[in-house]
Amino acid sequence: MTQAQDKPRREAGILLHPTSLPGPYGMGDLGASARRFLDWLAQAGLGLWQVLPLNPTSNNCPYVCWSAFAGNPLLVDLVRLHELGLLDAADLAHDFTSASVVDFDAVRAFKEPRLDRAAERLLAHPEHPLRKPLAAFREAEASWLEDAALFWLLSRKHGGKAWWDWEPALRDHEPAALAKARAEFAKEIEREIAILFFFEHQWSELRAYAHARGVRIVGDLPIYVDRNSVDVWAHRSLFHLDELGTPQTVSGVPPDYFSETGQLWGNPIYRWDRMAEDDFSWWRARLRRVLAHTDIARIDHFRAFAAYWEIPFGAPDARGGRWVKGPGLAFFQALERHGKMPLVAEDLGMIDEAVHELRRAAGLPGMRVLQFAFGGDADNTHLPHNHEPDNVVYPGTHDNDTTVGFWHATAPHVRQHVQRYLRVSGQDIAWDFILAAFASTANTAILPMQDVLSRGSEARMNNPATTRDNWRFLLHGDVFRRETAMRLRELADLYGRLTTPPGAAR
Repeated sequence: MTQAQDKPRREAGILLHPTSLPGPYGMGDLGASARRFLDWLAQAGLGLWQVLPLNPTSNNCPYVCWSAFAGNPLLVDLVRLHELGLLDAADLAHDFTSASVVDFDAVRAFKEPRLDRAAERLLAHPEHPLRKPLAAFREAEASWLEDAALFWLLSRKHGGKAWWDWEPALRDHEPAALAKARAEFAKEIEREIAILFFFEHQWSELRAYAHARGVRIVGDLPIYVDRNSVDVWAHRSLFHLDELGTPQTVSGVPPDYFSETGQLWGNPIYRWDRMAEDDFSWWRARLRRVLAHTDIARIDHFRAFAAYWEIPFGAPDARGGRWVKGPGLAFFQALERHGKMPLVAEDLGMIDEAVHELRRAAGLPGMRVLQFAFGGDADNTHLPHNHEPDNVVYPGTHDNDTTVGFWHATAPHVRQHVQRYLRVSGQDIAWDFILAAFASTANTAILPMQDVLSRGSEARMNNPATTRDNWRFLLHGDVFRRETAMRLRELADLYGRLTTPPGAAR
């Protein structure tokens, strides 16, 4: 997965968020299961692991985060903290074996007190081997870390109230009020920083483990940030907000494939004019932070850089919005002036020629989704014969149903088109789509793990038209099997997508 101007290579990978990995404490983490998955990817000859945003969320959705710069502490491996002497064996005792999906509330109730305990123990031992890496983390990330730790602590001190409902001095991020809070809560802030560091340290180790096996990480960057986030609280001038922190307009998309009333996301809209004054420095810092965790970043809702849909604040749904011109090519030229970044454009949804022109001018790969390909005419850009080398092809994304679920729910004429086009019966439809993705002329193919396992709609990760029961997909047992890896490896070899670990015989 490379930018268009680089030498292309054919490769493939798996889309699987870490929360969906099998885990001992109700959801996936950065421990043994993640390493088994990376071993399995290497065995399959696949060189990419795509994840959803890795930022911390208070409402379970990885696209609604309270910090666009921090990592998610719920992903921290408690077993590793025990091995480092920061937790006792008794801290690990809990039975989550009956969980069929991720119960975030139960996981949070179990893990957060243990993360607090581990952080306090680390801070109480100046000679612990993690103290120097912690100090280095504090120094390197000071530009956002202090505010992030203070914001999360103040959110809890205020009983979960949003920052715009705090007392005016803190709400308005006044320096004197911040200094007072930092002095009053100094020890607790140190604990929050240590907890954020746990993710940082473990993710760095896991990413090194991936690289040693020839696997690169594909990250995900939501176009917008949550209104109730440290990013908006600490940088209000970069958003369209009044003096009380209330937005005039908010984000979303008009009626589309997923919803007849559109999608009302509710994020504040950027002041692109102000951001341009310093060459989009906040955005550049945000992108650098994502690329400190990953090797490639997919920009979600890329089309907003050409034009975005803004909706009056308080509207019941997204239908009353309007299109507003985005920052356009000037944004990507600013990035280029400060150094190349390996990015992918999520150019899905209501796309017009202006979006295609912007993507091409910025030199970014775009996305193609096989589930969007069928039921129409031969000009559909998602059909494999219309793919281009700089595309990234998916059977479906995290927003789609699984391919098996799609097959059972789709209209008869769509199934007939699939059968005629791919020359298949559809009895093994998930692997029919996998083969089509591998055979595509697109340089990169990414497969949802649910499709590799031929799972149905019960394994869907997200339904954009709903707000309940999303993001909870959880794998169980020994799902990373050698026979499945060999089946993928054969296709990767056949279609020139095989990746071998560094130093391995080719």
